[in-house]
Amino acid sequence: MKITIVQGAFFPVPTLLGGAVEKIWFRLAQEFAALGHDVTHVSRSHPRLPAGEVIAGVRHHRVTGYNQPTNGLKLKALDLLYSRRACRAVPLDSDIVVTNTFWSPFLLPRALRPRAYVSVERFPKGQMKWYKTAARLRGCSLTIAKAVQKELPPDRHSQVACIPNPFPFDPPKPEERTAKIDQILYCGRVHPEKGLEILIDAAAGLKWPVLVVGPQEIRHGGGGPEYIQSMMARAKQAGADVTFMPPVFDIAELGRLYNQAAIFVYPSIAEAGEAGPVAPREAMSWGCVPVVSALDCFSDFIEPGRNGLVFDHRAANPAGELHAALERLIADQTLRQHLAAEAVKVCQTHSPEHIAHLMLADFQAALG
Repeated sequence: MKITIVQGAFFPVPTLLGGAVEKIWFRLAQEFAALGHDVTHVSRSHPRLPAGEVIAGVRHHRVTGYNQPTNGLKLKALDLLYSRRACRAVPLDSDIVVTNTFWSPFLLPRALRPRAYVSVERFPKGQMKWYKTAARLRGCSLTIAKAVQKELPPDRHSQVACIPNPFPFDPPKPEERTAKIDQILYCGRVHPEKGLEILIDAAAGLKWPVLVVGPQEIRHGGGGPEYIQSMMARAKQAGADVTFMPPVFDIAELGRLYNQAAIFVYPSIAEAGEAGPVAPREAMSWGCVPVVSALDCFSDFIEPGRNGLVFDHRAANPAGELHAALERLIADQTLRQHLAAEAVKVCQTHSPEHIAHLMLADFQAALG
């Protein structure tokens, strides 16, 4: 099968500047190629990357993109300009064209539009009804798939599929997982919608330190310098042991962080923005016990009391709810070990190899 993947306008591939979606498809592309498929990956250009190259059997073609703006209208305009260039780079003999840009399903050459595999990685905002000719609208979580169906008439519900995102690296081997240290880790964008105020308030009085790792600059999806300063001041005022660290894009270094932390916390409050975060699954593969907010997207792979804990971010005192969950794990090593042993089972259910096979089967189903 000839597979083309069209990435968005704002993050290069490989992920020099971050981008969870780009990281996932970079890895899936390599899995498709390893299984004998012809794969082309179209993405944003970057001064540190050539216009074209082959990585692990995948042909990369890069076109001019942009830094991510804060203004929504400007973002859509830049995405339009980029998508026009990206769609012109798609081989006309592609069997399937995976895309998660807003405009690509409209801008693909007419013959390719019925082969568009629209990967919906965020909550839709009314655009799904316009993708009538697409072969598939794939939700990255059950929550997203249902949201897509709500925008469609019943006779188009069969156009929608749900396949989860994998973690984007080889599953860690049991012998690679070493003894944990007394540490709580957050990895992700350092942005208000991630609920970091709740985390900082919850960290006050905990015996274990908290390490917050992720993009902070606005152009990389963070909250910006003023937000970071306010979070640091909040932690100091609360007497919380919280350290902020720049983003880590190197897979090996990121694995080291996951490997050492005993608890991984993801307190997102993005009710209409969180589709299916991959960071908790990455952490789980390394034996971190996840503690997440009560967003529906986490229910696809975290079962409270079996392989993680969930706190109610909608409660009157969400920081108190999170503090209690973290205190419970800190105090009960037996519980931590039990939850960690169940958490690592994502290595079978969400590995890149397993998800690649599900994707390939769905490509065939969508086309035929």
